[in-house]
Amino acid sequence: GLPKAIMHGHGGIVLEHLKAVGLQQDLGPGDVFFWYTTTGWMMWNYLAGGLLAGTTVVLYDGSATYPGTDALWRLAAQTGVTYFGTGAPYLLTCAKAGLAPGRDLDLAALRGIGSTGSPLPPEGFHWVYRDVSEDVQLGSFSGGTDVCTGFVGPSPLLPVRAGLIAGRCLGAKVEAFDAAGKPVTGEVGELVITAPMPSMPVGFWNDPGGEKYQASYFAAYPGVWRHGDWITMLPDGECVIYGRSDATLNRGGVRMGTSEFYRVVERLPEVTDSLVVDTGQLGRPGRLVLYVVLAGGRDLDDDLIGQLRGALRSELSPRHVPDEIHQVPGIPRTLSGKKLEVPVRKILLGTPVAEAADPDALANPEVLGLFAPQDGLRVESEAGDAQRSSDQR
Repeated sequence: GLPKAIMHGHGGIVLEHLKAVGLQQDLGPGDVFFWYTTTGWMMWNYLAGGLLAGTTVVLYDGSATYPGTDALWRLAAQTGVTYFGTGAPYLLTCAKAGLAPGRDLDLAALRGIGSTGSPLPPEGFHWVYRDVSEDVQLGSFSGGTDVCTGFVGPSPLLPVRAGLIAGRCLGAKVEAFDAAGKPVTGEVGELVITAPMPSMPVGFWNDPGGEKYQASYFAAYPGVWRHGDWITMLPDGECVIYGRSDATLNRGGVRMGTSEFYRVVERLPEVTDSLVVDTGQLGRPGRLVLYVVLAGGRDLDDDLIGQLRGALRSELSPRHVPDEIHQVPGIPRTLSGKKLEVPVRKILLGTPVAEAADPDALANPEVLGLFAPQDGLRVESEAGDAQRSSDQR
């Protein structure tokens, strides 16, 4: 579907999923494999790939948080799940709700937990090992629909460290490239793949000459796949993913990942969700805009604005203090749970809502239009503006 209709071959996907599930996750006959996913997310295909390794696959049709936030953990207990997969936002939601599934439910069969969709911060790791089980392997994955698998993830042979991804997946020649196309270690760079993988697309639909395919992945570094994420490869092979490189913020030449903001902002009990974008373009500075969804009918006031600014300033830096803070009823997400940072930025820069994102690919398309520039959205007071000027000095 839009924006690029990816075509995959059967053999490459089968080989990749057999490797990923059977070796990377160490699953096989006797395992009960569950991953919370919609049929529109690549994790649906990946879950079905569990059958290749001989696992029993658990399918679930319903909300992750109904009738309670612990719905998926109750499912895991009822079905004897040995490997539980979900998106990072669900684990953080459970942590914020104060759940303790390991105390309240029988999860004795559980030996592995997978997280993907967005970076899992250290507090997500801490919650799992404190309140779910101290005897599971928690693995954070990062990959993409484009290859229907992961590039980096856990390994049964490697240790788990909070906030880090254990290393490259088998057969994925991942590097971090600087602007000159050179691999760097210990620095933030573009996530690239320098050798073919079995599940790379065979092409795009209605792209007979392959021009769109080449432009999507190989334009930045000829012959090298550029995926569009920022990554730091550490000397021992572990890595950190910061999010989409086209959504990364730049303030005064300092590059900042959006996940840094979410980790701080969503730790506040008043905030249930958030999104941050920078309207700068073509080298021109723009506005750093933070949107928040608040809990329990709370309204955004000067006091909470001050708390948000203070937390970002003290835990990150003055550069992280936003120019504007708005309250919204919801944050637009894809069917896989990813925040729509780039489409919202396009809307703020004038792209019509209908052209910014495919509504059929969204979990809540009704909220996207709320980000179109309009009178009355700004909720900051003049005091808030004055405070921001003081913050950034």
